Amino acid sequence: MERALADLRVTPPQFSVLTMLAAYPGISNADLARLALLTPQTVSTIVANLERAGAIVRQPHHYHGRIQQIDLSETGKSLLAICRERVHGIECHLADGLSREEESALRKWLVRVATSA
Repeated sequence: MERALADLRVTPPQFSVLTMLAAYPGISNADLARLALLTPQTVSTIVANLERAGAIVRQPHHYHGRIQQIDLSETGKSLLAICRERVHGIECHLADGLSREEESALRKWLVRVATSA
């Protein structure tokens, strides 16, 4: 994945953050860190880099002025679409030769590994 996204200047953790922002528009840094399974410090750096690249926009929360809501910009949406296409190709290649049942079991196992404490 790292090689597939390198020319786009997107790292796998950045891809994860972009994916979470598409699924949960307007979330905060803290919520984003929890969803992406990254540390708050890592997310802060990623968000700053993505903002500098024009992929995201930050706005103050409507009620809590200190909380910044984060959304994908149009540039970020386009970038994510390209990234998803490339990552999907990798996933298809990795799953080549697996039955549907095997692929389903593997995905469930990977989710368990990623979310276990």
